[in-house]
Amino acid sequence: MQNLNYQQQSVAGKNGVELIVALYDGMVRFLNRAIVATEAGDIQERRVAIKRVLDILTHLQSRLRMDVGGPAKTLSEFYAAIFALCLEGSRLSSPDRFRKAIECILNVREAWQQVAQDPEVRKQFARPESTRIPAVVSAQSESGEAPASRWTA
Repeated sequence: MQNLNYQQQSVAGKNGVELIVALYDGMVRFLNRAIVATEAGDIQERRVAIKRVLDILTHLQSRLRMDVGGPAKTLSEFYAAIFALCLEGSRLSSPDRFRKAIECILNVREAWQQVAQDPEVRKQFARPESTRIPAVVSAQSESGEAPASRWTA
């Protein structure tokens, strides 16, 4: 049996909106790590945690479709503000800046969570069965040979 880590299994069946919620959860998790590291005086761990948050923000920002309109401009400004809060919090070693970023992220995450629960959105963002990541894939066939990969892009 192929060993998928917890993170791979947790995102295997999610649609695009649910993945965004998961990324917001990741930002909160890393900001909490940054708070703990800052309060412990662990500069290296704070930097690692903040880099992960900035990586997520950069990913989210790069996926915005500014040409389509809608909330893209607002989200772009939101991501820029959170980015600035994180940089400032890291520069000043300020757990309060990180807490403010978490508060803002959780507010927007709640809106994404509501969108993710909407049946029309779920239908619109559902991935075809052929592109879903299998949760568990057998590592050997009955003959004992490793099967050809079933991953699709």
